[in-house]
Amino acid sequence: MGRAEEDVPPAKRVKTARPALASLSNFTTFKANKTVNPLEASMAKPLPSEGKEDMVGPKGVIRRVEFIRIITKALYSLGYERSGALLEEESGIHLHSSIVNQFRNHILEGNWSESIGTLNKLGLADEKILKSASFLILEKKLFEHLEKGRVMEALKTLRREITPLGVSDKQIHELAGCIVSPSKLALRTIETQGLDLADSRIKLLENLQKLLPPSIMIPERRLELLVEQALSLQREACLFHNSLDSSVSLYSDHQCGRDQIPSRTTQILQAHEDEVWFVQFSNDGKYLASSSSDKSAIVWEVHEDGEVSLKHRLSGHQKPVLMVAWSPDDRLLLTCGMEEVVKCWDVSSGQCLRAFEKSGLNLISCGWLPDGQWVFCGLTDGSICMWDLEGKEVECWRGQRTIKIADVAVTSDGQRILSICRDTAILVVDRETKAERLIEEEHVITSFMLSRDDRLLLLNLINQEIHLWSLNDMKLLAKYSGHKRTRFVIRSCFGGIDDSFIASGSEDSLVYLWHRSSGERIEALPGHSGAVNCVSWNPANPHMLASGSDDRTIRIWGLQAADPTVRCNGAAHLCNGRSNS
Repeated sequence: MGRAEEDVPPAKRVKTARPALASLSNFTTFKANKTVNPLEASMAKPLPSEGKEDMVGPKGVIRRVEFIRIITKALYSLGYERSGALLEEESGIHLHSSIVNQFRNHILEGNWSESIGTLNKLGLADEKILKSASFLILEKKLFEHLEKGRVMEALKTLRREITPLGVSDKQIHELAGCIVSPSKLALRTIETQGLDLADSRIKLLENLQKLLPPSIMIPERRLELLVEQALSLQREACLFHNSLDSSVSLYSDHQCGRDQIPSRTTQILQAHEDEVWFVQFSNDGKYLASSSSDKSAIVWEVHEDGEVSLKHRLSGHQKPVLMVAWSPDDRLLLTCGMEEVVKCWDVSSGQCLRAFEKSGLNLISCGWLPDGQWVFCGLTDGSICMWDLEGKEVECWRGQRTIKIADVAVTSDGQRILSICRDTAILVVDRETKAERLIEEEHVITSFMLSRDDRLLLLNLINQEIHLWSLNDMKLLAKYSGHKRTRFVIRSCFGGIDDSFIASGSEDSLVYLWHRSSGERIEALPGHSGAVNCVSWNPANPHMLASGSDDRTIRIWGLQAADPTVRCNGAAHLCNGRSNS
């Protein structure tokens, strides 16, 4: 900080369920003169016509009939058959109509002709659904003929009943193959292998239930799904949800406090002799790596109690170290010198195993392919090259794929390469099809980060905004602002439970945190005395965050605690919680 623009290093300067069968089959008789069908829980009837519908709930938007039927369905699915039957009796709202019960009974008893006849009485308006349901029933009829050795009956079913449905030639040929080949029959019926006749028919009912409209057959575990959706929405709306406990109570609305956010400096690491430019936790969260303009990188060990200690100092670069990259198994670490070489280190021993370089060119970024067998690097001529671990060049994308100061990333399937190809654009290249797509911004992109699930892309821009993009449909999802960036490359990251937060460095010496979904800023953490260049959230511990600064320190952030002690390279000091220096 404070140096003239021309003195700033290039790296710091911005250039222009399937349900259990028991829940479907173990039904008994619960009241006099009424027998509950063995599939009482698996299907539903159309809504009865009762004139004006009663509405329930505080806002009066829930139809009573639907609500009662879904509760009844849930009781049966959970094995409470007697309670389900009593609710039907007391409410007068039956889970299934008589025609649906007939349909189910015909399926369970293998009365295939009657099943097709009853299916046509269910009032299905969609001809395509009707034909698909008929095909499932007749396919089961054909397979049962084959299982009993009635080959000619199976052939008649195929010719006289299935073929007239107008199904595809491919389906007809596959069924014909099952008739003439026992091995093909075994492959087609693998889903029901191990089930007896009754259970295989229950499986057919499950498949029909997925196909037919929910007003006729309520989907399995519908109530559980609705409750889970409500809980998920509450968690997503909670600005501070970052708990290791994934369970959420049904008894009250979910709300977390700020105490779940890492906002207190728990340790200050002071081993670097110059500005800290890059920090990154290992994939398993057991290590932290940092790089500095002091021409070194450091591997730090994260202990079970959360304390961080120096494991190896990695020396040997002739220029400042721009960045580091962990191998997928965390056994190796790459360090990239500023327009120099990329070195590969053994994390256990701290030994340099190999240097990757290109004659006449220098390297500016590095990373790993998902299998950990290839290394990729961005070069000063704009090309992206790949080497195996023995140092042999195996692939090179030439041309203006990157700019002089550029991040490069590869998706977890190894198929797409992302790079800053010009000041305002990210290039996404499919390695197999060679197809190219662009994410274009109005302002200069200074850095980017790909989410662990490859769905999201975080872009830092020269206009002091951070943009969140969907990589699947190439849409801008959110913008985050408030941090400061005027001269340097500032890096951001995803973090917390389900990557629910965005963290970023800033030139005003603060660490900024936002709620990813809402875009609301939730913290601006003081403590550093110089620009914060990079942040990294521990992927294995949502309560641990690291930040690297021009003040030559790395701060480890954790939860607020009664103990105000902060450790500086192992020595304990008292601090005032969030503004220690």
